[in-house]
Formats: sequence, C-alpha cells, structure tokens
Amino acid sequence: MLGSATFTTVESRKTMPEPTIAAARVQRGEVIVPPLLGGGPAVSCLAGPRPRSSEGVWGLASMDDHSVDLLVIGGGIVGLATALALTGRHPDLRVAVLEKEPDVGMHQTGHNSGVIHSGIYYRPGSAKARLCVEGARLLRACCAEWGIPVAELGKVIVATDARELPRLDDLYERGRANGVEGLERIGPERLREIEPHAAGLRALYSPRTASVDFRRVALAMAEAARRRGASVRTATPVTAIRPYADGFVVQAGGGEIRARWVINCAGLHADRIAQMVGIAPEIRIIPFRGEYYLLRPERRDLVRGLIYPVPDPEVPFLGVHFTRTVSGEVEAGPNAVLALAREGYSWRHIRPAEVAATLVFPGFWRMAARYWQTGLYEVYRSLSRRAFVRTLQRLVPDLRPDDVTRGGAGVRAQAVAPDGRLLDDFHIVEAPRAIHVLNAPSPAATASLAIGRHIANLAAAAFALPDGALR
Repeated sequence: MLGSATFTTVESRKTMPEPTIAAARVQRGEVIVPPLLGGGPAVSCLAGPRPRSSEGVWGLASMDDHSVDLLVIGGGIVGLATALALTGRHPDLRVAVLEKEPDVGMHQTGHNSGVIHSGIYYRPGSAKARLCVEGARLLRACCAEWGIPVAELGKVIVATDARELPRLDDLYERGRANGVEGLERIGPERLREIEPHAAGLRALYSPRTASVDFRRVALAMAEAARRRGASVRTATPVTAIRPYADGFVVQAGGGEIRARWVINCAGLHADRIAQMVGIAPEIRIIPFRGEYYLLRPERRDLVRGLIYPVPDPEVPFLGVHFTRTVSGEVEAGPNAVLALAREGYSWRHIRPAEVAATLVFPGFWRMAARYWQTGLYEVYRSLSRRAFVRTLQRLVPDLRPDDVTRGGAGVRAQAVAPDGRLLDDFHIVEAPRAIHVLNAPSPAATASLAIGRHIANLAAAAFALPDGALR
C-alpha cells in the first residue's frame, strides 16, 4: 500500500514557540540552528569530515564497490538539502546523491527568480505555509555561515483593480496566520515611498522578502554534504532501477549502484523515476516554461526591490512580476507557457516523445479544457514583447517596450492530477524502501532546508534508521 505524505507530522506552534534567526548560536565556528517545529536534533549548516566504520552501518561494501545505504536521485536544492539533513541526523549512514547534469542545481534550482519568500500566499495549515517561514529562517542562517549574500529588499504586492482588493485582504490574513514578520497594509502614498514608480490602489508590504542566488546555495549544500561524508556524483544519469533482495540496483552513468533505500528528488523527471522504482503515480509532471525579460541597466531604477501583482487564485502561479536580483539586475517575469520538452527552455527545444507522453495523459486534456483561454494568452504573451510589457505596465506604468531585453527562462515541474487539477502543495509518496517527492513547487527553494529535514524524518521512520549524534 502506497502512502502519501503531506508534512502532517510537524508540531503545532501551540506546543512549541517558533524560533527566530536571532536564536541561532555560534558554536565552534558553526551556525547551529535550533530544532524545527517537528523536534529532533538541531541543524548544522557546516560540518567537517566525520568518522565512519569501514563497512558502513548496514555492512554494505564501500563506495568504491558501488554500494550505499541510501541513494538520493536528483541534485537540485531539495535533493541536496535532504542529503544534508540525512548526514546530519545519521552520521554513519552511507549517502550518495546522483545528478545527471555536469553540476548540481542546473534546472529548477538555477532557473528561478531567486526570491526568499516570506510565506504570504499559502493556505494556513498547508505544507507550504508550515515550511516556508521556517525554511527562510534556516536559509538565512546557513547563507550567513556559507558567506552567500542575501539581499534584504522587501516586496510589495499591488492591487491595481478594485476586484483584487478582497484577494489582497485575504493574502494579508494568510500572512498573519502564517507568522510573516512585519507584514503591513499600505496605501498609494506609502507604496510610492517604497517603490516610487509602482502604481496601485492598495498594497501589502513584506519587508522580510529577500533575494539570493539559489544555484550558489545548492553548490554550498553539496560541499557541506560532501564534508559530512556524502558522495555527490554529477554527470550520472539514472537509466534503470530494479529491485533486489535488500534494496535496489540502480543503473546510472554506465555503471551500477546498489542501495538499500532510494529517495526520489528528480524534479522534472520525478514521475519517471517513480515508475522505474516500480510504482505508478497517478500524477504526471507537465512542464511549464517561465520566461523572463531584463530591464536595461539604465532603467533599473524603475524597481527598487520586488513588485508583485495580486495572484489569480485559480492557478498556482504568482503572475508576472519584477525582481531585483542579488547581483543588481532586475528581472521581469515569469509567464507560464506549456513547454514542449521537460527541459524545454525555448520554443526551439522540442522532444516529440515527451510531447506525446503529455498528450496521452487524460489529466492534460482536462487541464486544457479548464485553462485553454489562459493557455492561449500565455502563448501570445510569450511571442509578443509588447503584450508582455502591457502586463508589466499595470504595476509600473512608466515601463516602455524598449526598456526590456530578453532574459533567461526556467521550466517548472508541475504535477497534474488525472482530473486536470494543478497540484499546488508539496506532494510526497512513500513506497516500500523508497520515498518520492512528486511535487515541490515554489517556495521549495526557500523551504528546501526545512523540506530536507522533514524528508529525513520520514526516512528515519519508514526505513527504521538509527539516530546518531549531529555533526
């Protein structure tokens, strides 16, 4: 029997007061962050080399013989955070991470807006709500230890139409329920003080929304996991998985690796990995490309921090917005257009077999029937810079089409249910000897350390892993 885990084991704030970043203490040159709401040992951002037995806690052969205790598939930020949490909680556990690309964090992790979200949007009690605020706290603490800059820019969510005002009020109540620090309602005058070129009827101001380079965070996570003894193998695509008596044999990178347990954090390919392991997930990953424009350097003064619209509650996307990055650039986007490949970063990237797999999934057609008008407009806006800029002008009227140039793009791994629903929350499925992260949408990067900790808790229970002293 398969089980679906939705992070319901996190304790209520009523039983444990929420720690803050100020509560982190420096000890022997490490930042030691107090326990998450779920209890258990604290999380150390860095750890030096750790001792281990020559045969591993389960008596398996050494890494040189291509055997591990636990294999994490996927070297994005969630997979790396999971490996970091596992090696911290179980010091003698042999952990390996497999990533098919030449380096870690090269897909969703390295192609997003770089925003550290504060927790405004998410339904109180959902996994997103419970983990976003905590994950942001952990992320800031670890970035401070790793020497990674965090730009504390603040964000405004702007209502430009009277019909958006009730939704703006709902966002305010959600933010307060989720414990977002410093959240306030503001009028047009205060909005102009914060963002002189923004226009709107009312807005929310979140001073604790920030910007960071998540690719750099992923590289730091990989190094920290290695220092704890994990193996992080890049350029090692998984091509097949078969069961054996005590676990799995994984064909990857032209060789084989034996593992007692597998944690699937494969992002855009998570449903495929689940099928290789032997389960048939109901959901399918449908790729949506998010395209960005960049403000020209001489027009970056139009945006000081982050300017967002009030999102459409019918779709799990936040809408086209402005983001000043940690490097000082200003991005505008993303849209959300159906990609023609799971790694389809432009219209030229087409994989017919992947398109065919999407088209034979009944949930795709039910989704298309529900959102066809939105989908057609997204295609039009993708092909027309003027249409893209018209959307942005609702937030910053002074913006002109000539003020922007084409930027990059990212592809979101959107889980779609058979009835056509777009899954909005984190979705994890437990199976024999395996855990599958089948949906990890935004704010997964912000919440990654908290998500990794929770997956480690699930693994400890499901796989009966012995605890060890945190290093």
